[in-house]
Amino acid sequence: MKKTFKLYMAIWAILLVLFNVIAFVSGGVENQEKYTTSFWIGYVFINIAFGGQLICAIPSFKIKNLQKLFYNISLISLSWTGLIISFVVGGLCMLLPVVVPYWVGAIVCAIVLAFVAIGVIKAGIAADAVSVVDDKIKVKTFFIKALTVDAEALIAIAQNDEIKAECKKVYEAIRFSDPMSCDVLATLESQITIKMSELEDVIKANDLDAVKALAKEVIILVDNRNKKCKLLK
Repeated sequence: MKKTFKLYMAIWAILLVLFNVIAFVSGGVENQEKYTTSFWIGYVFINIAFGGQLICAIPSFKIKNLQKLFYNISLISLSWTGLIISFVVGGLCMLLPVVVPYWVGAIVCAIVLAFVAIGVIKAGIAADAVSVVDDKIKVKTFFIKALTVDAEALIAIAQNDEIKAECKKVYEAIRFSDPMSCDVLATLESQITIKMSELEDVIKANDLDAVKALAKEVIILVDNRNKKCKLLK
């Protein structure tokens, strides 16, 4: 992520330097004064757009989670779009001071800046909202994901084919369960956790009859949980 940000910063810096070189080295339009009020309005406006684009990019690249970075891509792309529009509008102010009066340039630049800022804020809010929902979903699906890992581990410690077959039944029942959890299911999920712990103990003891009985109990509890999940939707 740091390497990507460094490359991004390099591109940003090159574009900023290139703009400033062109702005001050170019000769301007013939028979027209170059450094007019319109020129400085356009110049400042474009530099503000560069700064705004960087402000949008820095927080996004500080995110270590690639999925959350993906949510912020729209914000980054919108900031670049705003920068391009700023180039066009600001460039017209700088190149055509006679055609574009300074007050018209100032108003247009302010309008563009306002619309881009509003768009960026909306994109940021949307990205944060999606990220929060994603975090909540991860929390709510953790129980079944963790339980699936535990069930798979039981298959590995089974000491004979019959016990392994019972473990596979439990694993399949859990693997295809509804992944979403909620507070209403807490008691039932607690019971499943306890039974899974007991099942692990009898598997280690190589007690086939106990394994069959507990495996059946776990499957019934998981099935009951799935039925309640459907009722809650």
